[in-house]
Amino acid sequence: MNLDLVLAEWHRGLESLEAARILTDEGLYADSISRDYYAVLHLAKSALLVHGIETESHSSVRRLFGYHLVQSNEIERDWAVCLAECLDNRLAADYDSEIIFSEEEGLLSYRRAKDFQKRIHQYLTSKGINPALLKKRKK
Repeated sequence: MNLDLVLAEWHRGLESLEAARILTDEGLYADSISRDYYAVLHLAKSALLVHGIETESHSSVRRLFGYHLVQSNEIERDWAVCLAECLDNRLAADYDSEIIFSEEEGLLSYRRAKDFQKRIHQYLTSKGINPALLKKRKK
């Protein structure tokens, strides 16, 4: 495991989650939903990197997350579903200008991404990563 890579993806996920929170607070729900997905993507990549698995595409993250973490029973299937749903929502948010997301949808998306972050935090610490390394970086 390359701890530096794990932490780089983890912290990039936290930054995307913070951006999603700000966008949600400002009522920019399509953009917040897009950021929620990228938060989940980077957090999923950090979990895969614990096993030395590097990914090059969005689809490979989904596939390998399911194969290496869900099928091995290390992560519950619901989190793979969350990853897939976040991608579907991100595609709609980024590419379908006719869709208008509600406050409720924006808040739900953010809460799911935040819950995903908590689950991956639990997973990373179970693999021996010091929780202090997973704290938000100071600016």
